[in-house]
Amino acid sequence: MEIKITAKNIRLTPAIKDFAQTRLDRIEKYFDHVVWAQILLAVDKKINQRAEIVVHIGNKQTVSATAVEDDLYKAIDSAAYKAEAQIKKLKEKNLSRRVRVEEPVPFMDPVIAAQSDVKFSVIKQVEVNPMNPEDAAYEMERLGYTFWMFLDEDSKQINLIFKRLDGTYGLIKPIKHK
Repeated sequence: MEIKITAKNIRLTPAIKDFAQTRLDRIEKYFDHVVWAQILLAVDKKINQRAEIVVHIGNKQTVSATAVEDDLYKAIDSAAYKAEAQIKKLKEKNLSRRVRVEEPVPFMDPVIAAQSDVKFSVIKQVEVNPMNPEDAAYEMERLGYTFWMFLDEDSKQINLIFKRLDGTYGLIKPIKHK
């Protein structure tokens, strides 16, 4: 992991730099693919010592933590603790998603909705033209649909042509109920 340390209004001593790096090295035990981290250290009005830690993780995720203390070492420690907590939570979240996806989905019988539960989101009125099944298949393909309703030229009845998963066509013709 590459660590960048930036200091504002303070001289960056080797002791501060070593402390910050060892504190951030603990973060790597939670995530294997930490790309880089950035630590921003600042002193505001000689009273507030501020540490901000930004960690970039390989799967396009970023964790940011800020702490303000009266001691710079406390600020670094507090910000690193907050970043660790966020990274632990992120790792648990990623693991729970992975487990949830890998669980087998039990087979469920299809449930037929009661007639009062059926709601139509779109009702479309279509002009039905007389044609033969070959012309209907051509028209369906031309428009990019997976089914097409048409009036059969020979029988003068409404038919339905549909495209099957294997690339062939199906034809539904009505019959009279006796």
